[in-house]
Amino acid sequence: MTIEICVDNIASVEACEAGGAARIELCAGLVEGGTTPSAGFLKAARAAFSGRLMMMIRPRGGDFVYCPVEAAIMAEDIRAARDGGADGVVFGCLQPDGQIDEALTSFLMDAARGMDITFHRAFDVSQDPAASLETLVRLGIPRVLTSGGRPSVPEGLDAIAALVQQAAGRITILPGGGVRPELIADIVRRTGVTECHLSARETLPSPMVYRRPDIPMGAAAVPGEYERKVASAVLIRQAVAAAE
Repeated sequence: MTIEICVDNIASVEACEAGGAARIELCAGLVEGGTTPSAGFLKAARAAFSGRLMMMIRPRGGDFVYCPVEAAIMAEDIRAARDGGADGVVFGCLQPDGQIDEALTSFLMDAARGMDITFHRAFDVSQDPAASLETLVRLGIPRVLTSGGRPSVPEGLDAIAALVQQAAGRITILPGGGVRPELIADIVRRTGVTECHLSARETLPSPMVYRRPDIPMGAAAVPGEYERKVASAVLIRQAVAAAE
C-alpha cells in the first residue's frame, strides 16, 4: 500500500519524511484544492524528503478549462518541476462541456515525458467518469486521483470500486478527498485500491503573540470552481485615472 500525502508547507514535508510517507504531492494553496508551488518550495522539499515527489501543475484555482497562455505556463512549470528534482507531476484539464481535454492533456504529457503523472480530481467533475477513465487509459495516463465523483471518498466508495474494476490494472485508481488514517483499511477492503491520498493535517496554533484578528489577509470565502476572480482592465483604468 502506497501512502501519498498532499502538502503545501515545508513543515508538512518534514512530517512526511519523519512519518515514513512513500510519496508526497507538493502544492500551494490547498484551501483552493492545490495550485503550483514555488521553485523555492520545491527546492526545499526535495532536500527535505527522500521519497517520491509529485508536483501539482495548476496555475490558478477555479475550473479546469485553460487558455493557450495558461497551457504554456503549465508546460513551463513542468520543466521547472523536472529541473527541481520532482519525480512526477499532477495536472488535470477539461473542456467546457466536461469532457477530458485530450489535446492539452497530450501536450502536457509530452512536456512531462519520462516523469510520473497523476491526473487529478478534475476527473471528479468530468461529465462521464467511466468514459473519462477510458480516455485517460487511451492517452497513457498512469494514475488518476478521485473521490469517485462524490464530495469525499467515504461517499464514493462504491464508485471507486467500480472504477478499479473498470481499470483492470490499466491505470491506477488513487482515492483522495476526505481520507483519514482510520478509514484506509476499510477503503482498501471495499475497493481493492493499492494507493491512498490524504493530507493528514492537524491544526496548530500560530507562534504570534501580538495578534490583529480583525484584519484579514485573504478573502472571507474561497471562490467556487465555477467562478474566477480576475483583474478587470476597466477597474484598473479607473484606478490609474484616479491617481493622476
